[in-house]
Amino acid sequence: MHVTVKLFAYFRDNRFVAEVKEYHRGISVGEIIEQLEINPSDVGITMLNSRHCRPEALPAEGDILAIFPVVGGG
Repeated sequence: MHVTVKLFAYFRDNRFVAEVKEYHRGISVGEIIEQLEINPSDVGITMLNSRHCRPEALPAEGDILAIFPVVGGG
């Protein structure tokens, strides 16, 4: 199954901006984050096809997953 993964902010450092990746059916968003070696506690927002999703969400063929870090400031 092919999923487009888009990374934002410092998640792009030494990785990529956007790539089409191949995953097995039934993989969760959280498992994808782990495979990318991103610390789950650093993740602020995940979106599937421009809609907020939880780490338990299961992407489907052709979906777009966006991963944003926690943002701080004032």
